[in-house]
Amino acid sequence: MSGAPLLTLITFGPLVGALMIMLFARGDEKASNARWVALWASSFVFLVSLLVWAQFDPTNPGFQMKETYEWFPEFNIAFRLGVDGISIYFVLLSTFLTPICILASWTSVDKRVSEYMAAFLALETFMVGMFCALDMIAFYVFFEGVLIPMFLIIGVWGGERRIYASFKFFLYTLLGSVLMLVAIIAMIVQVGGSSIEEAMLFDFDPELQIWLWLAFFASFSVKMPMWPVHTWLPDAHVEAPTAGSVILAGVLLKMGGYGFLRFSLPMLPDASAYFSDMVYALSIIAIVYTSLVALAQEDMKKLIAYSSVAHMGYVTLGIFTGNAQGVEGAVFQMLSHGIVSAALFLCVGVVYDRMHTREISRYGGLVNRMPKYAAVMMIFTMASVGLPGTSGFIGEFLVLAGAFLANTWVAALAATGLILGAAYMLMLYRRVIFGKLEHDDLKSISDLTWREAAIFTPLVILVLWMGIYPASFLDGIQPAVAEVLSRAPVSTASSLQDIGDQARSLLASLR
Repeated sequence: MSGAPLLTLITFGPLVGALMIMLFARGDEKASNARWVALWASSFVFLVSLLVWAQFDPTNPGFQMKETYEWFPEFNIAFRLGVDGISIYFVLLSTFLTPICILASWTSVDKRVSEYMAAFLALETFMVGMFCALDMIAFYVFFEGVLIPMFLIIGVWGGERRIYASFKFFLYTLLGSVLMLVAIIAMIVQVGGSSIEEAMLFDFDPELQIWLWLAFFASFSVKMPMWPVHTWLPDAHVEAPTAGSVILAGVLLKMGGYGFLRFSLPMLPDASAYFSDMVYALSIIAIVYTSLVALAQEDMKKLIAYSSVAHMGYVTLGIFTGNAQGVEGAVFQMLSHGIVSAALFLCVGVVYDRMHTREISRYGGLVNRMPKYAAVMMIFTMASVGLPGTSGFIGEFLVLAGAFLANTWVAALAATGLILGAAYMLMLYRRVIFGKLEHDDLKSISDLTWREAAIFTPLVILVLWMGIYPASFLDGIQPAVAEVLSRAPVSTASSLQDIGDQARSLLASLR
């Protein structure tokens, strides 16, 4: 470890803020203090994460800024932190969305405010820690620790069916993780330590890989969530407060995909190749089936929740193509979805705070009263559809390019999701924004406030930045993906460049 322990600071900084709230700003009479402490703590952590990004070398494919603290030396288990070109962006996503969630909850949460803000800061610690962890035990602790604050956020500050939704969320995600713990223990015994870097270089027996892969899959597939273990997500989203839905869709759904990239693909390459066809089938079902279900929804949150399952189907598809385009597209798609889905849930929260209903039929003609809101929602709708010039286009294009290299039929079937995605998102936008103001209570609805505009502005900038200048992100992602793929199975062609090289070689031989 050299220099300041920045990763430790951004991992445990939010937890310090949570402790300050519980010690000095507890109680409804100190709700304002709790809000400000949470905002300053999360903003400080975001600024430090930007410093980490500034010091990060995008050309280095390995882990950087590594920190190691002895934990259980007799078992070769230590608390290790580090970031590479994949995890650095998820750390930034987590630290970026947390202060936005604090601002989004500024007026909508008015009971047990101190506990609510402390729960969000604790949640940030677990999220950042999971993406920074280079030790399997530390990874598992952070991976499972996320459940506790999110369980409380849904169960205490959620809707009418919050108890049912929170327990369903907790039990679904916990069940698969028990198998992951068994797999981690087996890997530690094999490797002789819990270092993720050492495990990535270890050659596990192919037969053992099958069982380890299934154990990890049981946990990561629920977190994604993949079909058919996705049913907890719509309930959790509908009952969660707006900020809970933002962080759930923006960050927590990415934990499964990150797990596949960190464990399944590089550590268990033979098993990943063996089960790739199964993942393709489940991904296509998720893309098509949940898109059709989204078309039938009358609740705005449920529609966006089902669209998240479909978008995560592209992520799993891209990861297991085993080529550069697919995996880079999957990472980019996770980052894009983290911004776009978070923004869409915030859009729902804006009208819900005013009308206290999420039924699509209760709206219509909002463009007449809320032109700023209509413009903002249009940008995020187009990004969700995958319009060129937005972040959604880049990720989906790369995933489909990778899928085409792996299997043309898979790519063709996955492409139908683009049409269905456009159908349900444009239907939502038309029914909510356009038409006549048929309900009298909508005639007095107000447009975005300065606080809401401040929340949406950086999200709009990011969506357009990622769509217009994707190289600023892909340049850092590519070396890390290449490092992962050096251990992973290679599909038909690892890149479009390979195809071009093969074509040129063939022409030269014919001459």
